[in-house]
Amino acid sequence: MERILPGEIAWYVTGRFYAAEDKTLLDAGYFLHLQGIDAGLFSGAPGEGTAFLTFLADPFTATGLTNGDLALGMDAVGEFAVYLNRGGASFDDPASFGAGEEIARFRRVSVVTGVTVGSGARDRPLFSQNLFSARLVSSREFELGGRRYDLRRLMPHGITQWGTSATAPAGALPGYTSVVPFVGSAIAVGGPG
Repeated sequence: MERILPGEIAWYVTGRFYAAEDKTLLDAGYFLHLQGIDAGLFSGAPGEGTAFLTFLADPFTATGLTNGDLALGMDAVGEFAVYLNRGGASFDDPASFGAGEEIARFRRVSVVTGVTVGSGARDRPLFSQNLFSARLVSSREFELGGRRYDLRRLMPHGITQWGTSATAPAGALPGYTSVVPFVGSAIAVGGPG
């Protein structure tokens, strides 16, 4: 297992942002690709129900502000975990993405700024994105496809991820005011030494 060099692609993920009725936010999803993992990431046709590697953020809060046609969200510093999830997950149950064995935990290093641009048809955003860096704060070895892996060996200093959100919610879910799909692309970051 070779370490991912700084600036190289670390992963691709997809998931959903959940805005709860109590004003907290979280995101949950699964890995489409994780560099350095040679095993298959799905137990069948790719999707949340067959994904072996999932993630779930601890609930966080955001402060909103506007600048003309830009709606900005300033997300508080928080953590998210990566799970070896052999039972499958469902976007109808965000907690299901945190089932299984926690294999890594990351902490966002600063406030995350997300931006939504303008308003298109039916008051839907024209474009929405965010960017954040997160440090790896813990990891443990896990087995997948008959091999042992550890994210600390692959990306010891963490990642920087760009995310792009859909322009329309995915549908209603009890307890949530909004559920929005997104895709994220991350690169490994370097560190001292």
